[in-house]
Amino acid sequence: MFSKVPADIARMSKEDINKEMLRAALIAELDAINLYEQMAGMTENDEVRRVLLDVAKEEKTHIGEFQTLLLRMDKEQVEELEAGREEVDEELQK
Repeated sequence: MFSKVPADIARMSKEDINKEMLRAALIAELDAINLYEQMAGMTENDEVRRVLLDVAKEEKTHIGEFQTLLLRMDKEQVEELEAGREEVDEELQK
């Protein structure tokens, strides 16, 4: 977990700063999902479990929002996501 953007923004262009912020936001959301789902698995209280899982689900929506913005700004990321998808499809067809 972190509470500080893990990048030296002093040396980045404004466009790169925005991409770094979005990537940091994605990391934070993924971390939150992991934390909430782990806590949900640890509790024996059904109400606490349901709320934790609901909040984790909301974090997944936030990932979609941040990723959408990132993909609008970083065409290379779009290409590499597609390349990764193709590699997985290839590997799973073997």
